Amino acid sequence: MNNRKSMRLQNWDYTSPGYYFVTICIKNVGAGFPRPILGNAINGKMELNQSGNIVNQCWHDLKIHFENIALDYFMIMPDHIHGIIILKQSGGETPPLRITLGHVIGYFKYQTTVQINKLNNNPGTILWQRNYYDHIIRNEQSLNEIRTYINNNPSQWSLDKYNSPNSFVLPLKEIE
Repeated sequence: MNNRKSMRLQNWDYTSPGYYFVTICIKNVGAGFPRPILGNAINGKMELNQSGNIVNQCWHDLKIHFENIALDYFMIMPDHIHGIIILKQSGGETPPLRITLGHVIGYFKYQTTVQINKLNNNPGTILWQRNYYDHIIRNEQSLNEIRTYINNNPSQWSLDKYNSPNSFVLPLKEIE
């Protein structure tokens, strides 16, 4: 039996309409993928590479695939992403058919992994960490603070404890 502890809030219905802040991290940065994985934070701005562009496109395509979501602030970082997903009231759906936040994240991870693996000729390689961080946004003040955090994230990259000066030194053929 697998005894992993769930990161989700106990007794919360993740089909509930609302704003959800999510962070999804790359698994084992550098394992099988060219570095930087999704792009570079340069002078407080993100410069995406081809993998980052795939992530960007897949994120924005979520609202096409899932009719009952909207997308708010979003930022791609060299080894993770931050975004706000809004689950909207879904009229007429029966409870077993309602989309959860986990369905949306799972679909996003799958689509990006398949496309980036194809780009890098890494079939079957795991791109994202197994889980993801979520925070249920409960008020306007929290929403505004999270939006500011997401927006300012590239300018804080040099302070990230996992971003050493030598983290991303390999040349990348895919930088445009």
